[in-house]
Amino acid sequence: MSIVAAVPNPVPNPVPNNVSGHVVAGDGTRIAYRFDGDSERPVLVLSNSIATDLHMWDAQIPALSARFRVLRYDARGHGGSDAPAGAYSLDRLGRDVLELLDALGLERVHFLGLSLGGFVGQWLAIHAPQRIDRLVLSNTSAHLGPAAAFDERIREALAAPDMSAIAARFLRDWFPPAMLDSADPRIEPFRDALLAMRATGLAGSFAAVRDADLRRTAASIAAPTLVIAGRSDPVTLAEHGRVLAETVPGARFLLLPAVHMANIECADAFERAVIEFLTA
Repeated sequence: MSIVAAVPNPVPNPVPNNVSGHVVAGDGTRIAYRFDGDSERPVLVLSNSIATDLHMWDAQIPALSARFRVLRYDARGHGGSDAPAGAYSLDRLGRDVLELLDALGLERVHFLGLSLGGFVGQWLAIHAPQRIDRLVLSNTSAHLGPAAAFDERIREALAAPDMSAIAARFLRDWFPPAMLDSADPRIEPFRDALLAMRATGLAGSFAAVRDADLRRTAASIAAPTLVIAGRSDPVTLAEHGRVLAETVPGARFLLLPAVHMANIECADAFERAVIEFLTA
């Protein structure tokens, strides 16, 4: 595992403010990352939804970096990270994060994951509990199915001439009609990320979600956990979040009047809940 950095010698921690670079995972895949905030503050890792990049959190950075050293990264297949062909696994996505933390000299962090990022957060809290302090799982689930639906989406992604139709479907699942109809400018960065998405990265990530099933093992999560759900989320239903919060011992549950991207649609309430929970 090695580091390809935008600045000289970013290891050991603390890393200077607002640094971006790459680490190279054990299988040779480059994983892009970015730091924001004072290096003396506790580290909060942000993990993205499928088919987005680390800029999905841009709106949260002012509030979160005032309290935390924020570490964002692009999951393999997304943004500035490599997009190897073939099915990804949740185990590989989780180990990418552990290798990122190791390369950056970070022993223990808070973790906030939305959607696919929430799957990764659960995996980390189950398989590497010593690395996770407090955990926020937003608009996610312990399991999504049926597998055949993901197989079909994988075939569509690999066969599509471009991402236009796939992007339109994602946006309908992520945002309310009023935001889409009014051409809300908050949507444009998500559209841009979708149109730039590589088919191999999307297909590989669909496979990771298809094969993930944490419904039993989530009960072993020991980290203090906040589960956030969107009342109108058609992807990870509000009930998925409620069941997850009931499964994780002692977890708190927050239902927001949102679709899938609760951090965008309900930004103030989302940020307030996250900060209050992580600083409790």
